[in-house]
Amino acid sequence: MKIAFFDYPVTLAEPPKTGGIRLVSYALALRLARAGHEVLFYGSKGHYQELEYHEDGIIYRRIPESWLDKVLEPLNFLDSWNLSNPKRPFYASKLFFCEFYRQVAKDIQAQQCDVIHMNIVFQFVPLMRAYNPQAKIVLHIHSDFLPLFEPVMVEQRLKSVDLVIGCSDYLINQVRKYLPHVKSQTIYNGADIHHFTIPNDNHNREAKKKDTKQILFVGRISPEKGVHVIIDAFNKVVSRYPQAQLKLVGSENALVPWYTLDREDPQIQNLLPYYQGSYRAQLQERIASTAASSVFFLGKVPHFELFEYYQQADIFLFPSVWNEAFGMPIIEAMSMGLPVIATRGGAFPELVEDGKTGLLVERGDADALAEAILRLLVDDNLRIAMGEAGRRRAVEKFDWDHQAQKLLHQYHAMMNSFT
Repeated sequence: MKIAFFDYPVTLAEPPKTGGIRLVSYALALRLARAGHEVLFYGSKGHYQELEYHEDGIIYRRIPESWLDKVLEPLNFLDSWNLSNPKRPFYASKLFFCEFYRQVAKDIQAQQCDVIHMNIVFQFVPLMRAYNPQAKIVLHIHSDFLPLFEPVMVEQRLKSVDLVIGCSDYLINQVRKYLPHVKSQTIYNGADIHHFTIPNDNHNREAKKKDTKQILFVGRISPEKGVHVIIDAFNKVVSRYPQAQLKLVGSENALVPWYTLDREDPQIQNLLPYYQGSYRAQLQERIASTAASSVFFLGKVPHFELFEYYQQADIFLFPSVWNEAFGMPIIEAMSMGLPVIATRGGAFPELVEDGKTGLLVERGDADALAEAILRLLVDDNLRIAMGEAGRRRAVEKFDWDHQAQKLLHQYHAMMNSFT
């Protein structure tokens, strides 16, 4: 089977160095290539001279920048300046890097791919179909953005899609309600459980009982991730457990644009003030003097170097304020034997078994988050038991190998379908 993957034009056609959507495609593509399938990944050319690159069985096809996309690119400001129709934003239009996607569609046609696995950019399904009438088209979505747009527009764009894949039941249940006639299926995101793993021995258990405890967050330093809630909660934690440390790993220059969020959600409406001025500066101002020496902003870390931060941590936090469609750091932390404290929203109840592999609290509730942290800080046995249960759950349910097998099953079902 010949399979083509692509997402945004800003994605370089090379193996990923960070997490996110790019990592999902790579993890799945890598395993499909290992299974003997021919896998292509399309992305931007960047500074590279070669238009094709091979690594680990994946063929990376590089698309040069076009003058048309460069001319149209300033139209993105219509969204950021709130000048576009929020139900029909520019980033969901057919003009959004249209020449890049036309070149991808044309090259896929020349390569005669069997499956086109496209991420997010639903508006280009008709374009892919026009160039590749015989191929099976899969749209892979990673957030609940489709209901934000005009239903008629979405339905028109997805008329010729063969399958919509979502990264959680939370997401797919929304798709089935919003687009009942479109075939859809959950394929969870995962973790490399062979990389994100620790020895399961008595020495490790005893090391986790040290007095100084590390609390870890991995993700964008962005309002929807609830980093301000973490700071407020940690201020309360330090007053009762002064030897705790908080480490925040993630890019400080990757705020999700306000216009892409569900602004009808009251919790999202509460985030608007954090988009006025520097979010990082606001976070710094919130840190209590008693906690200042115990909070560490560590910046962006290459994905496979996250191992050491998970290994050093005792508790993992992921208290997103928005209803998140997945949360890969949760699975990586579980795979590393960490108990997880997350919010009761989006897909998180599918990932974290409340009271068994971690604790769930309400979105935006710093007091509840602080109490959950303290509960695990003071109870070594509970913390360790939850971490071990989380490791087992990650291995059984969220291994990338398992997800790739599920995806391949869906591919075969499409190829054998005559409808």
